[in-house]
Amino acid sequence: MKIGRRALVAFAAVCAIGFSVVAQTTNYSLWINGRTGGGQIGNYNDFTYWGPSSTAAGVNKKAVNWDGYNRISNQNVYVRNALDCYCTGSNWCYIATHSAGNLMLGYTLSMYGGSTRTITNASPASNGTCSASGAGTQTGWNIKWVNNAGGAAGGSELADSGDWLLSEPLVSDLKTSTARAMYDHNNTRGKMFYMFAGAKGTLYSGLLPGQDDEAIAYHSSGGVSGSSGGSYCNASDWFCNDLTLGTAANEGGRAKWSNHSVSFRDNSEAWNHYANGNWAGIISRARLDMVTYAQ
Repeated sequence: MKIGRRALVAFAAVCAIGFSVVAQTTNYSLWINGRTGGGQIGNYNDFTYWGPSSTAAGVNKKAVNWDGYNRISNQNVYVRNALDCYCTGSNWCYIATHSAGNLMLGYTLSMYGGSTRTITNASPASNGTCSASGAGTQTGWNIKWVNNAGGAAGGSELADSGDWLLSEPLVSDLKTSTARAMYDHNNTRGKMFYMFAGAKGTLYSGLLPGQDDEAIAYHSSGGVSGSSGGSYCNASDWFCNDLTLGTAANEGGRAKWSNHSVSFRDNSEAWNHYANGNWAGIISRARLDMVTYAQ
């Protein structure tokens, strides 16, 4: 039987109270940016990419900044630093990503989620690293679940077509065939990825199959499996297969990647891809979910 997140939050709260006798548990909400970056790397309080830092976005929110320009493998160390800081020992993390941040986190968990990590003191230096707490090591990180807004782990046809500047190393990673072959997308280390898919497309997003948020098509933002993208839409659209809610296979039979569940499908076609300096677009839907459940 699948337990809902509301029940899991209540259960975690009870467990935290009982466990506090042994060790102080702190939960954090980590936000991992996408393409273009904007926040200072190593400064977990810089929410420039997202919007006002005063905006509620989950318990003890932290901005996991990387440059949004260079390749995923080049920048991945900054995400690992943040996970080591806040998601080891008795501390646990909720994670939210946007766009290429989804690709970044998926890569991190698949490639490094089974590695030995030093348990740290959760007190970062100016470069974003934390010192060992003296509590030893553990395997992987303590992550409750992940929200992905406009997730680009399946790549984007805008990268395929050269619509984005090809001089950006990251664009090479965002090509659909490259993104889907970069790592094992089914290997989330057992962590649930909740997908938030926007559908407020524009004329230029005709390059994107099915419905899209102006930058990412449903095949990617919905966690649809396979080595290539496909055309997926809302249930009201008769001209392509439906992106289904939850973990169920999509219309036409294509499955989602393991541990991927569509939490929000933009049936009203109201949400685009962009933060606009104010936690806007499809990010706003993931943020509201974090406020409710990341406690």
